[in-house]
Order: sequence, then structure tokens, then C-alpha cells
Amino acid sequence: MIAMLAGVVDEIGPDRLVLDVNGVGYLVFCSGRTLARAPRRGEPLRLLVETHVREDHIHLYGFAEESERHWFRLLNTVQGVGARLALAVLGTLSPDALTTAILAQDKAAVTRAEGVGPKLAQRIVSELKDKVGTIALAAAHALPEGAEAATADAVSALVNLGYQRSEAYGAISSAARRLGPKAALDALIRAGLRELGR
Repeated sequence: MIAMLAGVVDEIGPDRLVLDVNGVGYLVFCSGRTLARAPRRGEPLRLLVETHVREDHIHLYGFAEESERHWFRLLNTVQGVGARLALAVLGTLSPDALTTAILAQDKAAVTRAEGVGPKLAQRIVSELKDKVGTIALAAAHALPEGAEAATADAVSALVNLGYQRSEAYGAISSAARRLGPKAALDALIRAGLRELGR
């Protein structure tokens, strides 16, 4: 099982690159985000790798950071999401943005990934909501205990004002943590709008 490769970039394609490791070229599929961070041909690169072994092939999937590899693994647990679709999601949404989208149940954000329709996006956000807690970043978005009803109403109010669900959720969750679980709805909305205005 290959978990990491360090070598020199030999070739970069639209969804993959070839990494020369001591004279052996490894074909590694990557998200658009990882490919954008890859150096030019002939320069060194270290990738975290997820190895998929099937009857008819062995594929390597490479990531610039551990959080992206972790999300790749989580996305692959959702029925209907394979490796290529997981890379498409990660190429569209950063790990932080994906965490926020899952916590906010923002399926519209997930549908921006090529190949993800509304039904699959709904399945992704529903199935991963409980699993997102395993990511350390989720703690930064956690709502104070007892604040769920008011924050849901405040998020809805910001969405009705034209903000994206993920950004509204992020702003309101930040405001709720700052104001505490007994914050009034109007105070949450005002604080959320201030967060979005930064």
C-alpha cells in the first residue's frame, strides 16, 4: 500500500500527474486544487496518497494536504460517490468549505461539483453530517448547546436576504458562539450580518 510519494514532477494533465520517483513514473490522479498547487515539470513534489486496488487496476490518488485525503476517504463512504466524483467535489470545495457545507446541509454548494446532481448532493450532506465531527475543523463550526432553534431561524433569515446557505451558517454559528446559547434571534441576525460584512 502506497501512502506517500516524493519525487519530481514529470508531467501534469487535467486530472492527473506523473511523479518520477527515482526513475519510476507513478500516475497519480489529483483534484484540481492539488494540481493547481503542483510545481512545474522538473521540480520536487511530495504527495499524500490513497491507493485503490481493484481486480482490473491499481489507482493512486494524490493530495497536497491531509485534510483533503481525509475528505476523499469520507466522500467515498457515500453510496454513489466514487474516487473520480470525490476528486471533483474536492476540486470545487476546499476541505474547510466542504465542512461548512455539510454542517449547514447546503446541498447547493455540493452540486457545484461536476457530476453531482441534487439527489446525490442531498445524500452527501445527509450521510456525512454525523461523520463530519471526526474532522477537527468541525469544532470551530459547532453551535453552542441549546442554540439550535434560534440559529436555524437566523440562518434562514440570512438565506432569505440572499446569502448562500454555507456562508450564512458560518456567520451565524460564529455569532452564536460569541453571544451564547440564550442570544435573541434579532441579535443573532445582526451579529451574523456584521460577520458577513467583514
